[in-house]
Amino acid sequence: MHYAQLRQVREELTGPGGQFEIVEIESLGRKVRAFKNAPPSVREFWLSTAAWGDRPYLAYEGDVLTYAQAHAHAASIANWLWDRGVRPGDRVAIAMRNFPEWMVIYWACTSIGVAVAGLNAWWTAEELDYALKDAEPKVLFADKERLARLRECQYAGDMAVVGVRLDDYPADVIPYADVIARGGTMPQVTVDPDSDACIFYTSGTTGFPKGAQLTHRGCIANLMNMLYSTMAQALAVERATGEAPPADPPPPVTLLTTPLFHVTANNCGAYLTSAAGGTIVLMYKWDAGEALKLVEKHKITGISGVPVMSRELINHPDFAKTDTSTLTGLSGGGAQVPPDLVLKIEEAVKTARPTTGYGMTETCGIITSVSGDFFVDRPDSAGPAMPSFEVKVVDDDGNELPLGEAGELWVKGTPVIKGYINRPDATAQTITDGWLHTGDVARIDEDGFIYIVDRKKDLVIRGGENISCTEVEACVYRYPGVAECCVFGVPDQRLGEEIGVAVVMKPGEAASPQDVIAHCAEHMSKHKVPRYVWFMDQPLPRNASGKFLRRELRDELSKQVVEA
Repeated sequence: MHYAQLRQVREELTGPGGQFEIVEIESLGRKVRAFKNAPPSVREFWLSTAAWGDRPYLAYEGDVLTYAQAHAHAASIANWLWDRGVRPGDRVAIAMRNFPEWMVIYWACTSIGVAVAGLNAWWTAEELDYALKDAEPKVLFADKERLARLRECQYAGDMAVVGVRLDDYPADVIPYADVIARGGTMPQVTVDPDSDACIFYTSGTTGFPKGAQLTHRGCIANLMNMLYSTMAQALAVERATGEAPPADPPPPVTLLTTPLFHVTANNCGAYLTSAAGGTIVLMYKWDAGEALKLVEKHKITGISGVPVMSRELINHPDFAKTDTSTLTGLSGGGAQVPPDLVLKIEEAVKTARPTTGYGMTETCGIITSVSGDFFVDRPDSAGPAMPSFEVKVVDDDGNELPLGEAGELWVKGTPVIKGYINRPDATAQTITDGWLHTGDVARIDEDGFIYIVDRKKDLVIRGGENISCTEVEACVYRYPGVAECCVFGVPDQRLGEEIGVAVVMKPGEAASPQDVIAHCAEHMSKHKVPRYVWFMDQPLPRNASGKFLRRELRDELSKQVVEA
């Protein structure tokens, strides 16, 4: 394989005078690796894409917005916000499906130093209420479904509400069309690179989701990492084989299948496609059959999603009947790509190569990236770390372990978040001297390729969504008569993991699995609701410090699902 060439290319690209030259800077009080030639903020990046002019940019159900139109709309939104007194450092929330308006609002806000709070569109009214109180946005842009939930919230902050794609507009809701009608050029603003570009909520191990502060510098570093990875791996293969890629490839057409309030779609898929002057195709909701139609209709070149989506595309009965010849890449992010799927993509789609990026909300996107020959050769690897990161594997005391030994992966660099809003305790627990504790157990080989071997944090990753075991447990405990409960991930071929819970009832109390599931559905988003409920006759097993033996329960009870 081409690992020697990859090391050589990395040294050239990131060394002095290289296109992706790495320097050490001080940011957020940390000395970190940074790209010397990176745009200083998201504003400069977005304004640079105006050069793509009348190219198609955002496509959704027959409607297409060009780059020129998107820039005009973004400038209108920015001016409207400015007229309302929204200033750098303030927050604007977006709560809606993957409509084209989502991206335009995002670029408008980040271009004037206003942070976007991306609210999970699956949240219940209770969860939405929590996030609004946490983020305190000056303005909320919301669609019909989210506005209906807003009416159930207790939030009483001073917040203007803009409705997007409504059938009718209540008196207290401002039509999006009125905002777009404002017009004007983008306001002149100097944006601090270390200021918040967006607040994306991530499920941790302690209750309600935390608002991660993704900075402008971090978001741009993630884009540079992706551009570097694409170029480095292509150059390494070219040097090793003599096969050069097409000299002038057409602009990419990317189908974004995951929510824009996550880094997989927003920071990775949308940024990278915008940088290349490509087209972003959006879906109302994921459906493999509909996705295949869009591939053929729009001549999709790449699909950005979680691994289960690639599997469902390949296994769909219409796959063989669909023209997928324009596909050059099928990517999987948000969860580890199973090795068998890497090989299935390679076999099933003759023109496309498998690709993945391992990362987190807390790193503004990818930490590693691997594709093509490298991924096929090492399908169980997440790839090498990106240039703007230092990485190390540590033991439980934070001591660095020798190469090849497994321990918790820590990373440091410009993409690491500033912290969590209103949560200094969580920030301190997660970031030590600039080093982010990923919560993933990994090992690193002699070529610098990283392998994720286990999870240290109490999380379930279901279809790319991080779900806090503690949050689900807190909800189960609210059901009358529950004495003990422990939540864990149950292996699932389609989604990677489903949620299981072991429950012990108080003496004299009883419940059915359906009762517990219905209770959880009332208070949490449906993706957090347990699929499996086991009632135990004995107290749940604990270790010497009194903590539940989550892994032991998972391993024992999951067998019943596999064997069933």
